[in-house]
Amino acid sequence: MTIARRALLAGSMALLSVRAHAGTQFEEPLADAVRTALAAAVADDAPPRPRFDKVDDRLAYLRWLGASSERLKRRLAEHHTRVEFLETVWYESRRAGLETALVLGLIQVESGFRRYAISSAGARGYMQVMPFWARLIGDGNDRRLFHLQTNLRFGCVILRHYLDAERGEVSMALGRYNGSRGRSEYPSAVFAARRPWLETQVA
Repeated sequence: MTIARRALLAGSMALLSVRAHAGTQFEEPLADAVRTALAAAVADDAPPRPRFDKVDDRLAYLRWLGASSERLKRRLAEHHTRVEFLETVWYESRRAGLETALVLGLIQVESGFRRYAISSAGARGYMQVMPFWARLIGDGNDRRLFHLQTNLRFGCVILRHYLDAERGEVSMALGRYNGSRGRSEYPSAVFAARRPWLETQVA
């Protein structure tokens, strides 16, 4: 094995071993109807390119994309990576009926925008999705939770599920997402991380 390949392999292993400081979702029994609905919601359709009926809406989106990309530069150095990430967050959050700024705040707290983050409990990726979700509502392949769109699709669908279960109470839903339902530390951290993203949020 060449020195370059050894260095590449070592770098890959280091990425996979990066630990997140997040909690964990608990595996709960799901009614068949809920499992079916969640499985349909994570069906793997690639996000389409954004389309806008009004020029002003498109301009607002582009301003958000530019400002958010600038804010993320310190964490995601490559421009293409930042844009792809933000476009996918925007699409998946809206698809699930979630506020984009809230999802970005959650990602910041859960993984620090690290694609290959793994928590001590085994939660994976940007939104720290537990592998059992791949078995419950996916195709069983939990390695795909490191894929950008798959991770964000699962994370947004799971958060939407918890919001519905908590009748729209965001703090309680966030607590369930983190496995700390009823405690204030985690929701408070997400709300604090969300605040700067609200400045550029697209209406």
